[in-house]
Amino acid sequence: MTHPAQPKASHFINGAYVEDTSGTPIPVIYAATGEQIATVYAATPAIVEQALSTAKAAQKEWAKMTGTERGRILRRAADIMRERNHELSVLETYDTGKPLQETLVADATSGADALEYFGGLAGSLTGEHIPMGEDWVYTMREALGLCVGIGAWNYPTQIACWKGAPALACGNSMVFKPSETTPLCALKVAEILHEAGAPAGIYNVIQGMGEVGAALVTDPRVDKVSLTGSVPTGKKVYAAAAAGMKHVTMELGGKSPLIIFDDADVENAVGGAINGNFYSSGQVCSNGTRVFVQKGIKEKFLARLAERTGNAILGDPMDEATSFGPMVTENQMNIVLGYIEKGKEEGARLICGGKRADMDGFFVEPTVFADVTDDMTIAREEIFGPVMSVLDFDTEEEVIARANDTEFGLSAGVFTNDFSRAHRVIGQLEAGSCFINSYNDAPVEAPFGGVKASGVGRENSKEAIKHFSQVKSVYVRMGDVEAAF
Repeated sequence: MTHPAQPKASHFINGAYVEDTSGTPIPVIYAATGEQIATVYAATPAIVEQALSTAKAAQKEWAKMTGTERGRILRRAADIMRERNHELSVLETYDTGKPLQETLVADATSGADALEYFGGLAGSLTGEHIPMGEDWVYTMREALGLCVGIGAWNYPTQIACWKGAPALACGNSMVFKPSETTPLCALKVAEILHEAGAPAGIYNVIQGMGEVGAALVTDPRVDKVSLTGSVPTGKKVYAAAAAGMKHVTMELGGKSPLIIFDDADVENAVGGAINGNFYSSGQVCSNGTRVFVQKGIKEKFLARLAERTGNAILGDPMDEATSFGPMVTENQMNIVLGYIEKGKEEGARLICGGKRADMDGFFVEPTVFADVTDDMTIAREEIFGPVMSVLDFDTEEEVIARANDTEFGLSAGVFTNDFSRAHRVIGQLEAGSCFINSYNDAPVEAPFGGVKASGVGRENSKEAIKHFSQVKSVYVRMGDVEAAF
């Protein structure tokens, strides 16, 4: 009896499922039990070639359709995705281990939002008319061509849509490579887009590890690469894409500051810190893992945080009562446990958690360290797990300088009831996606992305259109041409 998570085949190319078992087998492990629930096979060079050549061939006709026609297909895909939200959420939970309580409201729904938003925008993608006296210039917004998307393992459905929706809206085709850790969900996105009317070859999914990604990124037919991943991976992919003069979007990691002032609403601030550290078991790139708390409310904040963290329900992710799931893999769990040991060794004060949970699967207890200093490993490096570092501060000037003292710059948050302070502080923080009296909201209408080592380009919102299209300008002379001879 095959597991319900086993896909029809490993790849989706040219409108159909495609299998080639001569590729390296990739086991799909369910993080809640450690059991293998499916197998896919890495793309062979022949599969990579098939995906790229069909995507290249299909793109020109797709770009010739009106934006309204393309948008209608994307919106239809959004409707199908919402209709199937339950089964897609179950698959997301099998793929990642995230609790169903979370995947039902955060994953396929977010993917559908992106398809709907960019579907609605597709018909509005126009150029402009620039008068030059009796002459004039007009511009056209054109597709880039063939785009490659490379996904991370934390949001497999969402990332497949965040990259695919704006790419397709602009008239591009896409070859998407999910993370080898979570290979299942993107196949469903491809299947749904095709079912909604996307022509064969417009959105393709192939599996594989780094070498498949490298084959895609370095292929001369590829015009654009959009990656979600770690900073070291991003630097490698950016360099490889630059060698071919390709467009890139890089959505990379962070070590984001969340600043809580004395006058903040403590209950809301604790809620923000929980969302910014423990949602998806801490496996979110924008997480506010350096929580700076002004000394006046430090102990009150820590006491309430420990109390509320104690309410987390660890357990079977398929049980909707469960509110905290496992790490995505055994390896990721061990990385996180290693950071927790470093925190203890370097003298941080453990408030709660601090160990592997005594249950099946790759569970790490939600962990809070207090009295963390800026130079501790847990305050410098991205952990990508449920480990919160709470740091003390005295003044606004001091906390801004410390918050910015990092190579990263993805997100930042401020909790305060003083609105002029809120805007003043956010205005000085070096980060791309910021929050006031909130944390980790990512609506498709808002741009998402980082500064410094956290990336280049933006996903979502109208900004994403700029990263999946290019502008052609045309000068029109109405009179005679003057020349020197």
